[in-house]
Amino acid sequence: MGNSKLVDKFTMFASKLGNEIHLRSLRDAFATIMPLYILAGLAVLINNTVFQWLLSGDTLTNAQYWGTLIVNGTLNISSILIAPVIGYMLSQNKGYENPLAAAVISLATLVVMMPNTVSVTPAGAEESVLVQGALTFGNVGTGAMFAGVIIGIAATEIFVWISNIKRLKINLGESIPPAVGKSFNVLIPFILVMSGFAIISAVLNNVFHTDLVQIITTIIQEPLRTATTGLAGCILLYSLGNFLWLLGIHQSVIYSSILEPLLIVNMTLNMAAYAAGEAIPNIINVAFVPAFGLLGGSGSTICLLIATFLVGRNAATRNVSKMALVPGIFNINEPVIFGYPIVYNVSMLIPFVLTPAMGIIVAYIATSLNFMNKCVVYIPWTTPPLLSGYLATAGDWRAVIVQALILIAGVLIYIPFVKINDMVMEKSMTSE
Repeated sequence: MGNSKLVDKFTMFASKLGNEIHLRSLRDAFATIMPLYILAGLAVLINNTVFQWLLSGDTLTNAQYWGTLIVNGTLNISSILIAPVIGYMLSQNKGYENPLAAAVISLATLVVMMPNTVSVTPAGAEESVLVQGALTFGNVGTGAMFAGVIIGIAATEIFVWISNIKRLKINLGESIPPAVGKSFNVLIPFILVMSGFAIISAVLNNVFHTDLVQIITTIIQEPLRTATTGLAGCILLYSLGNFLWLLGIHQSVIYSSILEPLLIVNMTLNMAAYAAGEAIPNIINVAFVPAFGLLGGSGSTICLLIATFLVGRNAATRNVSKMALVPGIFNINEPVIFGYPIVYNVSMLIPFVLTPAMGIIVAYIATSLNFMNKCVVYIPWTTPPLLSGYLATAGDWRAVIVQALILIAGVLIYIPFVKINDMVMEKSMTSE
């Protein structure tokens, strides 16, 4: 009885966490711009592998300009992509009537908080010079993504709050076009929010010789990213997310809301470094975790399907496994989650949580020992196992070997629990 109440309370907490408006808005925003990062990953892959296989000299350089332009329009403007989308999603989730205005104020506020004087290195020069009135990719790109998130949320929250004060609205009547009326309704909130953030930016620049983007990146983004996307933090959060499936709660409550945004930051840094020919900084990122800890879907259930085909004796689970095989190849495993089932199935608790963690640990060790390359290409999570490792590492065949070893180990982990599950189901049928 006590355990049941504990599970119910944890379930309620996890559900509330997943529906928390800021986390939900963050999840929606990243889902919206994800296609751009997948495009960037493909451009980086083609630029640094396909083109290099086929071309050389000036022809190679000219062809790679295509990929450079795509990287500039995706990775290198990450913060100014995410800030307005978060503003839009957050205001929409709060029921605000003019989410487009929130997107505009979020983007404008982010630019207000950026430094007006930046250091740049002219083409062909060895030393940098100070330039005024310029936005550089260094300030609007991958390094400032988290600043875009924080400023987008803060600006939107303040803007929506001020906009709901009726005395600050300018009503021009019903005879004017709706777009004009909406713009005058938010005129004073625009002025107040922008002016307030500009004062903060001016104080930071004149008194402390810094800017909010730099502060957020140094004090918040990097410590948080290091803690949660290190091996221990990633295993803890990802395993907790998989555990939620056993309670019938989608693992995205933890993964998509908390872990994935930081893994995306890691991935964008990797792609930018790879495109620039620099050292790749991060082992764990948004391509690494699915490629080695999501074989066939949450819980690496392609291993469960294979184990069931090998040793399973229960007709129901074997039929579910046959039906779930094709979707499972593309990492879609809801038929397994609810049909096998995984939900509220104590027999599957240990392998469902342990197998993905094992995969991440094995791949992490292999990468640390330079047995395989780091993941540098943002691939769709539906990319089938073996192919995903090859593509994510920009064509490193050794990653396929690592995935194959993880797949075999996962099957071996699941086998005894498939037998246990068969016995439990047999006893339950007998007792009925």
